[in-house]
Parts: sequence; C-alpha cells; structure tokens
Amino acid sequence: MQENDIKVFHHLTYGNALWKVSSYGQRQIFIWGPVGGLETIPAEFSRHYSWRSRLIEGIRRWTVKMLPINKGFQARCSRANLILCKTDITRKLIPAQYRNKAVLFTDVAVDNSISQSHAMPSGEATKFLMVGRLDAWRGFDLAIEALSRVVRERQDVRLVIVGSGPDKERLERLAEQRGVGEWIEFKGGVTMQCYKELLAEADCVVNASLKEGAVTVSFDTLSMGKPLICLDTTGYTRYFDSDYAVVIPRAGRGEVIAALGDAMLRLTDVDLRKVMGERAVSARERFTWSHHGVEIADIITDCIDKMKR
Repeated sequence: MQENDIKVFHHLTYGNALWKVSSYGQRQIFIWGPVGGLETIPAEFSRHYSWRSRLIEGIRRWTVKMLPINKGFQARCSRANLILCKTDITRKLIPAQYRNKAVLFTDVAVDNSISQSHAMPSGEATKFLMVGRLDAWRGFDLAIEALSRVVRERQDVRLVIVGSGPDKERLERLAEQRGVGEWIEFKGGVTMQCYKELLAEADCVVNASLKEGAVTVSFDTLSMGKPLICLDTTGYTRYFDSDYAVVIPRAGRGEVIAALGDAMLRLTDVDLRKVMGERAVSARERFTWSHHGVEIADIITDCIDKMKR
C-alpha cells in the first residue's frame, strides 16, 4: 500500500465480524465487510439439535453477549470509516456511537450464467428443493416438520435435500419419526452441473435457514425463475418480496413450522408458481453482480467524499 500510494483498505471477510483485521489497514481509510456472524439461534430452536450443535449455539450466544467488552470488535467499529453489514441484526449490534457508519449490503447476487426460461416442470408431484451444508442452524429440520403437515392434506409433493454435513443422520431420523421418509430424497453432495439440473427440475426452492446474511441458491431462484420460500434473516431477504417469494418472519418455532407448511401448500398451485416465476425473471436484473458493483462503488465514493468535506 505504501509503495503504490494506496489509501483505501477494504477488508473482505468470510462474513465474520469477530475475525481480526490488519492493524495497519485499520489506520487507513478503512472499509470493513460485508460482515456478519453475529446472528444467533434462539434456544427454542437449538434445543432440538444434537449436543454438539447445541454447544456451538450456546458459545455463539455467549460470544455475542460479550461484544460490549470485546476490545478488538470495539476497536474495529471505532476505526472503520464504513461498515458493510450483511444483516440488520449485525447492524444493530454495532455500538450506537458508530452505527451511523454501518449500512446493509449483501455479498451475493444473481449469476446470469445460469439463467434460463422460467417454464415450470410438468411433473405430477410438486418438487420443493433445499440446498446447503447440513448444519443444524440451516433449518432443514423445520422444513421436514412442515412437510409432515403438508402431506396430511396432499401427498403429491416431494422434498429434495441437496448437501452433506454433520446433521444428516438427525434429519434422516426426524423424517422417519414424522412419517415422511418416502416424501423426502436426500441427494448428498452433488456437482455444480447436477445442482443446476435439480434446480431446473424443481417447482419451488425452500431456504429455512435462521440466520444467513446471503444465500447463493436464493439468488439462483431468480436466475431460474423459481418462487422462493424463506425465513426473514434481515439480510438478503430484503431483496425478496411477495411478488416472487414468501418471506416468513422469524417467530416461535411452532409458528415458523406452521407458516412454512402453509407456504408449501399454497405453492402446490401451478398457476401461482408460474406467475411468481415470471415475476422472479422480471426482478432478477435488479440484483445482478453488475448492479451490485454500481451499488458498492456509490457507497464507497460517498464515504470518501464525506471524509474530504
């Protein structure tokens, strides 16, 4: 930076506001993020997890409670000229005296390279697709619980789960306990090509994650012209509205499961899915990487201009 007279230090992270940042970089024009990692899972949800996942969530909740005395975090908030926050939950955890420097910014966008016609599959069963690493906090269990409600009214549904991870055995066991094993297919880890094919075959995508700031598959639903069911994580979900998605408030566990089930039942309507898919295609150009590039350039330029005044 010194040799090339670079004045702006933009620290890109894997979304974790707790990670260290170069002390030299913090003394320059310091742009931090997009950061997150401060979102937690309420005990009402995590008590259903394995002991290991419960322990992890307990540690996370304790870590967030300790933020007021976390000197590294407080210093980064103080020194940053601009803080890009992945979720509003993270933004609100920035100390009040520094919150004016924090703005919401999502680090995922629509990838036009996988865009295709929004024509919906014509299979007899409505296919719901979930994708992600099988971690407890991603909410796969909530969708399984919701499906057990759906099949009481309709049996022409299928839930396809793509991904591998430590929570797989618990999820498979839950599916059998709820009597929906025959309606669920666990695909495990797949290639990108297979993922695209499964997404093209799906009627609707479900993301029941409780705390993600950005989810690639959710933006891929726009590329593919698919309706999305998701929980409001106060991050990427601000880009999704009722025209092409069902965004469920994060409430009590029972309420969330009921709302997921209702949304899945609603989207067994092929005409509704078609309309929502068409609207998703119309909306996707507003959320491309090119659009994000313009957005972040404007935010950074505005920040630097204010410093010069």
